[in-house]
Amino acid sequence: MKLSVFFACLLFMASCETASPPADQQATQPGVVSFNPTFKAAAFTETDRVQKVVALGPEIEALLQQTAKDNHYPGMVYGIVMEGKLIWSSSYGIVNTDNKVPVSNKSLFKIASMSKSFTAMAIMKLVEMGKLELDDEAADYMPEMKNLVYLTKDATPITIENLLTMTAGFPEDNPWGDRQLEDTPEELQTLVAEGLSFSNIPSFGYEYSNTGFAILGQIISNVSGQPYQEFINENIFKPLGMNNTYWEFEGLPEDLLALGYRWEDEQWKPEPLLHDGAFGCMGGLITSLDDFSKYVAYHLSAYPPKNDDEYGPVKRSSLRSMHKPKEPSLMANARDADGNTCPMISGYGYGLSARKDCNAVVYIRHSGGLPGFGSDYRFYPEYDLGIISFANRTYAGAGAINNEVANLIFKKAGLQPRILPASDILLAAQTKVASWLQTNEAGVEEALFAENFFLDFSRDRRIKEYNQALAPIGNVTKVGEMKAINQLRGVFTLTGENGSAEVFFTMSPEKTPKVQQLDVRLKE
Repeated sequence: MKLSVFFACLLFMASCETASPPADQQATQPGVVSFNPTFKAAAFTETDRVQKVVALGPEIEALLQQTAKDNHYPGMVYGIVMEGKLIWSSSYGIVNTDNKVPVSNKSLFKIASMSKSFTAMAIMKLVEMGKLELDDEAADYMPEMKNLVYLTKDATPITIENLLTMTAGFPEDNPWGDRQLEDTPEELQTLVAEGLSFSNIPSFGYEYSNTGFAILGQIISNVSGQPYQEFINENIFKPLGMNNTYWEFEGLPEDLLALGYRWEDEQWKPEPLLHDGAFGCMGGLITSLDDFSKYVAYHLSAYPPKNDDEYGPVKRSSLRSMHKPKEPSLMANARDADGNTCPMISGYGYGLSARKDCNAVVYIRHSGGLPGFGSDYRFYPEYDLGIISFANRTYAGAGAINNEVANLIFKKAGLQPRILPASDILLAAQTKVASWLQTNEAGVEEALFAENFFLDFSRDRRIKEYNQALAPIGNVTKVGEMKAINQLRGVFTLTGENGSAEVFFTMSPEKTPKVQQLDVRLKE
């Protein structure tokens, strides 16, 4: 095919592009990296995302009201987070059956196991401070653990990461653990020193353990030199402006504190509130929707990866590490909102659960349940969407309503994930690839293609196959937009007089990346 003026211009423009990205000054501190200042972060193309979700408010409200009534919740509060703030909220019922004060965004609910990620974040803070490492043996920081008797001779000692990811080998202990909140640090230390029972060896499988997180709380106290509550208050709550989040219920305003109830014999029966203690780090926090929404917004701020300055308790990279699951499992029979089979991958990260469904939608979540309370939150990193619900009924299934609301939002608001812009390297390579496919010019090949390219398949064979693939579309009239898959991989369309072809290429890891794979196929 003949080189058109159009492609000659493209080739000239490409020759002016820098071959490799400029880098920031060399890193001199541990944990600090050199970086590419030209990096383009993924971004949304929609400008009315929030408005679309807020417009669904009446439908969401109807779902909440019906759920609360059907499930006999004395009170419930609900919120949606986008763009770094609480964009929509609603409440139902009362915080207390005696004074009948209405629930509001400022009402204080126990959030049970939703407390765990704060403990995990405190551990990440200590890692960043150089106080410990995730692969350190936990017994190095809690001597009582040296007395543990493992199941097998070949078991590995429990690490900090084992405790974070529920892979320490302890048995699931939800019914028992909920009643340990008031235990003192001394009682926890005695419990561990006397020996704990194992259901498995460490690092051999996932099993939910409240005891493991209580141990993490003691480790935070031992390493930081202050009670874990104080460390988390100073290093997490304060930087995030969570000024109405507490560990102990005594002294909190009666008109704000939600009391817990169970529905039994067709009536609400009070559940005594448990005081703060050594197990509080696994499930004892008390907070408001206004405060917790700041926390969810902070987690969402870790996305997408970017060159912006850091803010908040820990680095964005530490937040993303918290969201990565260990021991993922396949939920083969999972179903979507319409009842269709939609397999899902699920796993536990650091105090948080991560899921990816059959449509590749990822969300991070955790539920919470205690005598008198039930809660749930989840956030969708690629969509900048967070959903929160608290209720004051024993083990309220808040996750079910969050599922319904999430499905409603995705169906009717039509939210789309961020789009990754093409890097300068991809754009320059696209121009050269598009031109070479038309001209097969030998003079540009050394600079364009990686060492393997003509070794894997001969030049003659490649040219023959590419020309055959492009022949049906005729003379090329347009080079389509470069759609990035990542910084060094993408796809674009060549449109011709009689049709179009899709061009995919991926580049090598060299300092000056070159095309290592190039595929062309006729579009239907």
